[in-house]
Amino acid sequence: MRSSAGGSGMSSTVEALRRWPVLRWQSVIKPLVFTAAIIPFLFLLQALFSGSLGPNPIDELTDQTGTLAIRMLLISLALTPLRGLLKNTWPVKLRRMMGLFAFFYAFVHVSIYLLLDQQLDPAAIWEDLAERPYIMAGTVAFVILIPLAMTSTRGMVRRLGRRWASLHRGVYLAGAAVVVHYVWLAKGDLIEPFVYLAILMVLLGYRFVRLLR
Repeated sequence: MRSSAGGSGMSSTVEALRRWPVLRWQSVIKPLVFTAAIIPFLFLLQALFSGSLGPNPIDELTDQTGTLAIRMLLISLALTPLRGLLKNTWPVKLRRMMGLFAFFYAFVHVSIYLLLDQQLDPAAIWEDLAERPYIMAGTVAFVILIPLAMTSTRGMVRRLGRRWASLHRGVYLAGAAVVVHYVWLAKGDLIEPFVYLAILMVLLGYRFVRLLR
């Protein structure tokens, strides 16, 4: 009797495991990507509060958040070609989240510049815009990202209809402006901005080929 009961219990357990919904990796990729995207910000906060950002913490925060904004934006642009290469739709499901992270880091970057670096001094800000063209390029990129972030919800997608796609093609202009901003800022002293420029050119080339087709 015990053997029969034990066998019945085992078979019911196996049957329950068979019926257990299979956790596909696509269902966990969003939380993983979100965690990977937010971790640099948490590290920056930890470094800020621990005083380990070096002698110029404002400059370091400005540089790091700006670089993160560029990376997130380029990743969001790369997800569409990735969909074509993998012949799977899951990459585009991450596009909105990465675009919002790009705006988040850009917003922190601009806020640090305005609040901590320029202390909301209109004269100093205007002088910077006039004397440093790369700041103007960065400003253009940020201004373009604002309406894209504001219309990223599903409700706005439905409300705008076809206009939504036309509006969000502006992300390529934002990408171009922000890369120009970084290349211009570096003045040839760094290789990293030119790596981003090369990536952007590949992504724009892919987009151009798709339009031709």
